[in-house]
Amino acid sequence: MLRLPPFRYHRPRTVAEAVSLLGEHGTDAMPIAGGTDLMPNMKHRLFTPAHVVSLNGIGAMRGIEVVDTTLRIGALETLHDISANPLVRRHFTGLATAAGLVAGPQLRNMGTIGGNVCLDTRCTYYNQTEFWRGALGYCLKKDGDVCHVTRVGRKCVAAHSADTPPNLIALGATFTLAGPAGTREVAAGDFFVTDGIWNTRRASDEILIEIRIPLMGPLSNGRGAGPRTGRIEPDGLHRRSAYRKLRQRNSIDFPLLSVAVVGDFEVDGTMAGLTGVVSALGARPRVLAGWDEIAAGERLGPDVIDALADRARAQCRPLDNIIVDAEWRRAMVPVQVRRALGDLAGGRNEPQSRNG
Repeated sequence: MLRLPPFRYHRPRTVAEAVSLLGEHGTDAMPIAGGTDLMPNMKHRLFTPAHVVSLNGIGAMRGIEVVDTTLRIGALETLHDISANPLVRRHFTGLATAAGLVAGPQLRNMGTIGGNVCLDTRCTYYNQTEFWRGALGYCLKKDGDVCHVTRVGRKCVAAHSADTPPNLIALGATFTLAGPAGTREVAAGDFFVTDGIWNTRRASDEILIEIRIPLMGPLSNGRGAGPRTGRIEPDGLHRRSAYRKLRQRNSIDFPLLSVAVVGDFEVDGTMAGLTGVVSALGARPRVLAGWDEIAAGERLGPDVIDALADRARAQCRPLDNIIVDAEWRRAMVPVQVRRALGDLAGGRNEPQSRNG
């Protein structure tokens, strides 16, 4: 039986109190929301905090509501509630799909979107028991001095394995963080870095408190921010989004590859902009380059989809950081991209089911 290490449990009622506790106890403290990832990692002794600061009593970190021309999502909203929320399903189909495909229903009822955004990276050589890791000599990410994937370098290549961030990046979302110096905003596209040891710009004494996504449609009077730049787009555009996830079993498993796509369509069906983001291949999600060159002004037909899928494959080179063959995962990139773009072209306006 794997047992939790000893720790002191704190349950603050405000963001300020939580930040104060994290600052007071420094590297000996960690925040916890749903705990669906942190608790197993603590049992594996990947983290051994002496103080665990629960965020679940902070009402200000809940809620899904329209604020000006954005949809505000509190970081404590569960993945289940996000996948079922009418506003999210209507405006951000890809995000609703992603939230509904995380793990199983028990974990989605506990896991939060804030926890999913801040999910620790995963690797074959890292996510093991302490006994297993010790027998191998540990790894660069935890207690060791060598990366067993690359065998060289001082940068961890554990895989980013969260489902919602690729969609949030493609949708031009903004994250609000609270820390000792107050609150600050970070664009989702700038939040993640390439080092798998700590792959976000969130400091250890900061808390992700909310997410804001620009709206495009009736609730924002037909105007909204572009997927990457945050520009206000002209009236008449219609935004669609889709998400595809590859995994060994169509339940519970983390992604072997994930693809999020967001397209802005003119009234005549041609594309004004297109963003694709892939993840689970490296330490951070990757925005696919050159898609606007192919798609702008075109209809999303078979030839355009094939060209976009080929461009995606050329940019993706997975590492052997998870158990499935890297070359097979690379071969699946154009397959999943075609499927996601097919959903976009078909105007799918309902999130995929678990068997979609």
